[in-house]
Amino acid sequence: MDKNSSILITGATGFIGSHLLQQLLVDGFDRIRAFRRPGSPMDLVDDLAEKVEWVDGDILDIFALERAMEGCDYIFHCAAVVSFDPADARHLRTVNITGTANVVNTALKLGIRKLLYVSSIAALGRTKQGITITETAKWERSPFNTRYAVSKYQGEMEVWRGFAEGLDIAVVNPSIVLGSGFWESGPAHFFSMVDEGFPFYPVGTTGLVDVRDVAWYMVRLMESDIKNERFILNAEHYPYKQLLTEVAEALSVNPPKYKVGKILRGLSWRLAWLQAKLTGKRPFLTRETARNSSWVFYYDNQKSLQHFDFTYTPIAQTIRETAEAYRQSKGQQAVRLSPNRPSISEQSA
Repeated sequence: MDKNSSILITGATGFIGSHLLQQLLVDGFDRIRAFRRPGSPMDLVDDLAEKVEWVDGDILDIFALERAMEGCDYIFHCAAVVSFDPADARHLRTVNITGTANVVNTALKLGIRKLLYVSSIAALGRTKQGITITETAKWERSPFNTRYAVSKYQGEMEVWRGFAEGLDIAVVNPSIVLGSGFWESGPAHFFSMVDEGFPFYPVGTTGLVDVRDVAWYMVRLMESDIKNERFILNAEHYPYKQLLTEVAEALSVNPPKYKVGKILRGLSWRLAWLQAKLTGKRPFLTRETARNSSWVFYYDNQKSLQHFDFTYTPIAQTIRETAEAYRQSKGQQAVRLSPNRPSISEQSA
């Protein structure tokens, strides 16, 4: 992929997609087409909107996908639904599986040179707590596989089917992607939740990675000759207590102090469900997220470190910079972190 390549991003207005769009522009790519659903919030890309070509549509609409992909060389497929609400089960399957199949089929039809898919560490399969998971992990049915995990696994299988049918692909499997975004959803919600005095901390441990590292790695991977491989993107492992405590310290507020054991965990998601019913809002906690927060898994990032001149951003730094962005954006729905790496032209100068 060179600077004259024509690029399409699905999900360009979302958390990862917006940071990817920013990284591509910083690196000097100017033939970028961004695919968005009509009515998508533009908060994360307002300052970038005039620098790219926008195409309205939906990955469930094959004709819209063909219009968006026509004349493109490379596709970054970031569009997905992330939800642990059982009410979204059908929507998860439709977008993450059928939508991805549509992207793959259209890419095959139009002769796209390479497709990069944003999967998830959840798609690698988790069968036993405490183990270290690598890119070669075999998917198995397991109580640790959430509805979201199943949808991302099956979506990834559509991408690998595309490879079997002649499409060059690459897959990234990020852990929890941390950074600023929409403060009331996704990982950025950690910051608003702690700022509002959330008093509890779960007992589990998770992997974390800076959203800018994910975007940077995706561009380098697409530029490279590497194909038909997957890469875990994970910087560090954090107990949730440590994560929430460091967020609280960065925001200068009191950290959560009550451990969420099994009894409180069961009570908390039920109370969240009741509150959602009474207020008409989406539950901030579900049975799956409550269970997830008690699990301990580790993810091997060694393969990602073997390519490019790359080291992960320390998560403590990501937390500090995201907290600062949160403080400065009070009253705003969303904000995007600035790049933390020089452009490729600056690196080679």
